[in-house]
Amino acid sequence: MHTTSGRWQLGMALAMVTAGFWATLPITLKIALETLDAWTITWARFVTATVALLIWLMLRGELGKYRGHDRKTWLLMTIAALMLTGNFVGYLFGVQYTTPANAQLLIQAAPLLLALGGIFIFRERFSALQWLGLGLVGAGLISFFSDQSRQTTGIASHYGLGAAIVLAAALVWAVYALIQKQLLNRLSSKHLLLFIYAVAALLLYPLAQPAELVKLDGLHAAALLFCCVNTLGAYGAFAEALAHWEASRVGMVLAMTPLLCVAAVAATHTIWPQLIAPERIALWGWIGAGLVIAGSLLASVSQRARAGVVSSDAPPGADPSIANHD
Repeated sequence: MHTTSGRWQLGMALAMVTAGFWATLPITLKIALETLDAWTITWARFVTATVALLIWLMLRGELGKYRGHDRKTWLLMTIAALMLTGNFVGYLFGVQYTTPANAQLLIQAAPLLLALGGIFIFRERFSALQWLGLGLVGAGLISFFSDQSRQTTGIASHYGLGAAIVLAAALVWAVYALIQKQLLNRLSSKHLLLFIYAVAALLLYPLAQPAELVKLDGLHAAALLFCCVNTLGAYGAFAEALAHWEASRVGMVLAMTPLLCVAAVAATHTIWPQLIAPERIALWGWIGAGLVIAGSLLASVSQRARAGVVSSDAPPGADPSIANHD
C-alpha cells in the first residue's frame, strides 16, 4: 500500500497544474490545426516525448532494462504503441471536427471503458457506488451528446463525426491502458512509454510534414510547443501529485477538467475573439456534463475507500494520452 508524503498543499497544487494542462491542451491543439495537419502535430509530440524520455533514462543508466524480454512482451508493447498512436491521432481529428470542451468531456469515456475492461478481463470487483458512478458517467455522456448533436451550424455540423472519432480514441486508449497494466509486471511505465513514443514517431514520420514546422509564425509555434510539452508536464505533475496527496482527492480535482476547459475557452474567446469560437452548451448539455463529473468523483472516492491503493498510472486526460484527458 502506497503512503503519501503528507504534503497535501503541494499535492493539490500539482493536481491543479495537471488539470490546467489537460484543460488547455484541446485549445492549443485547435490553434495548431490551423496551420498544421494532425499527422505532423502528433509526430512532433511523439518525437519530443521520445527525446526527453531517452535523455532521462540515459542519464540514469536504465536503458539496459530492455534486454531479456520474450517475443510476447515485444508483441504486446508493439500493440500498445499502435493503440496509443491511434488515441493521439484520433483525439486530434476529433478536436478538428468538434470543439475543445466537447472533446475534453467525451474523452472521459476512456476511464469508463478502462474500468469495464478491468472488470471483464482482469476480474476486478466494483462496489455499488462505483457502478453508480460509472452509470452516471454513461448517462451524462449520452445527455451531453444529445444536446450537442442538435446544433447544425458551423463546426458543430460535424459534431457527430467528431464525437465518434473522440469516442473511438477513448476506446483504443482503454485497450492501450489494459495492455500497459499487464506489461507493468515486466517493465516500468517510463521504459514502456519510451518504446511506445519511439515506435509511434517512426510510424507517423511518412505521414508527417516536418518541413512545415519551420514556416510557423509565433502564435502557432507557441501552440505546437505547448502541445509537445503538455504530455510530459501533465503526466509528471500527476505522478508527483499522487506521491503527496490521496488518489481520491487528486481525482476530484482532475474530474473538474472539462469545466476548466469550458472556462479556458470562454477566457480565450473573451481576450482573443478571433482565435477560437465560444462553446454553445444548452441545459441538457450542462446536465450531462454535471453527471459526468459527479460520476467521476463518485467512482474515484468509492474506489479509494474500498481499495486504499494509489496507482502510478495516469489516466488519459486527452489525450489519453491521454486522461483524464489527452
